[in-house]
Amino acid sequence: MLTVHHLCKSQSDRIVWLCEELEIPYRFLRYERDPVTMLAPPEYQALHPFGTAPTISDGDFVLGESGAIVEYVIARYGDGRLGVAADQPEFADYLYWLHFANGSMMPSEMIDFVFETLGDGGNPDLARNLRIRGPRAHDMIERRLGEAPWFAGGMFTAADIMMLFPLTTMRLLVPRDFSAFPNIRAYLGRIAARPGFQRAMRKADPDLVMPMD
Repeated sequence: MLTVHHLCKSQSDRIVWLCEELEIPYRFLRYERDPVTMLAPPEYQALHPFGTAPTISDGDFVLGESGAIVEYVIARYGDGRLGVAADQPEFADYLYWLHFANGSMMPSEMIDFVFETLGDGGNPDLARNLRIRGPRAHDMIERRLGEAPWFAGGMFTAADIMMLFPLTTMRLLVPRDFSAFPNIRAYLGRIAARPGFQRAMRKADPDLVMPMD
């Protein structure tokens, strides 16, 4: 059976949510972070050579990396549901936002977190140039969600599952003010109303606060 190894306050929220949206059977194993270091416990880090969340196992097979897991679960257990086929008009938008989440936005958020925590390292020009990506990403997202209700277009897909984490949980590290982003706030409201999301968060992250105000 598919097993989701869930590390609290991590990107593995996505995989629990995906399984709930697809309504597929899966085993849920919860791991708590060290209360002092906030790192994953040793038994979680030992699951995969890279030692990060999310991680799934499927029989003897172990897989890490959010995007890879999402595509694996959709293909193997979801009959393609929550994906977009290559012959569909929304395919390119689906691919872009599915990969933008971790390919561009998460690194941008982590850059902001590092500079907020450690300062500019004596290179303010570099810091300024790198940190323009965060506001640029949120402006892009606001425009996209003004064009369509979901990232791929007219339907909810795995691209939305990938994109939610940097808009919510990452705000624990990099606070963002969404008061000037009505489309993002409305989108978060649509997500919060989804039964699959509600079921997933009751298991994975019951303390999650959606920044809709």
